[in-house]
Amino acid sequence: MDWMKILGVVAGIMMLVFLWPAYKHWSKSSPKAEKGDWASVVMALGAVVLLVIVLIAMVR
Repeated sequence: MDWMKILGVVAGIMMLVFLWPAYKHWSKSSPKAEKGDWASVVMALGAVVLLVIVLIAMVR
């Protein structure tokens, strides 16, 4: 391995070490999903899928 790959691995590990406490805090204090939240997620994903289909159709 050259030094750039080693530096990249070290930087990735350092990022995980520094972000782990924030992840634990976010997972403990995050709001729970309610009844209407899942419909919003499905609608947003459907909009993204529709946009991708339109973009593919425009390229052809």
